[in-house]
Amino acid sequence: MALSNFLVGAVQMTSTADRARNLATALRLVNEAADLGAKLVGLPENFSFMGRDEERIAGAETLEGPTLSALRELARRRGVHVLAGSIAERVEAPGKTANTSALIADDGAIVAAYRKIHLFDVAIPDGARYAESETVVAGDRAVLAPSSLGRIGLTVCYDLRFPELYRQLSALGAEILCVPAAFTLFTGKDHWEILLRARAVENLAYVLAPAQAGRHSANRVTFGNAMVVDPWGVVLARCPGEGEGVCVAPVRRERLEQVRRELPSLKHRRL
Repeated sequence: MALSNFLVGAVQMTSTADRARNLATALRLVNEAADLGAKLVGLPENFSFMGRDEERIAGAETLEGPTLSALRELARRRGVHVLAGSIAERVEAPGKTANTSALIADDGAIVAAYRKIHLFDVAIPDGARYAESETVVAGDRAVLAPSSLGRIGLTVCYDLRFPELYRQLSALGAEILCVPAAFTLFTGKDHWEILLRARAVENLAYVLAPAQAGRHSANRVTFGNAMVVDPWGVVLARCPGEGEGVCVAPVRRERLEQVRRELPSLKHRRL
């Protein structure tokens, strides 16, 4: 369906290894966004668990598991769409999970699920080492979610650095690009906003970017700054660098059409 006019909410969390606390916080913040009038609420990457790989793998769930079931019930009760930023999805490969984002409609149905394609493997100067590919199975396809609100492209965190995925989603008709993330403080302070705004401008689409923020463990600090960006690259709403909360901004069909009319670059592609 064509994009409609509504409010969108980007949630910011500081998830830990406490699954019960994480889920309670996620439900509370989705409720808070719904109270503010949001019809699409996005949770960040790994909203349900951020801790040791062994614990994540042991606690992995299916899409029918308790975490998404709780969000589905809330979506149905509040009449909102919920982007379940990402969970550790149980897979057949031993010792691994998928990093999976799911879109839940306002009737509680899961309308799309996307497995993160680009996995984060790096050692950074602050001493932290990330090797996502050692314990995560990569996805292999772009996912455009059908929605009564509009056409929604699903991505996760490190995907943000690979514009070809977003161009593929744009070619499929995406009007909103979702980027639930847990950007490190080291990279986020220089790259997070500029990449989000670039993806919005390149594809003339809204960007919904929920985020993890603050200290999760002794060696894990994330950048925060959850935000919503319009198709011109303007930041419409932003959470601070630390703390949990939600920011809300309007998505307007006429704004999308105006930007695409005044700068019809999507029609001028040659490659």
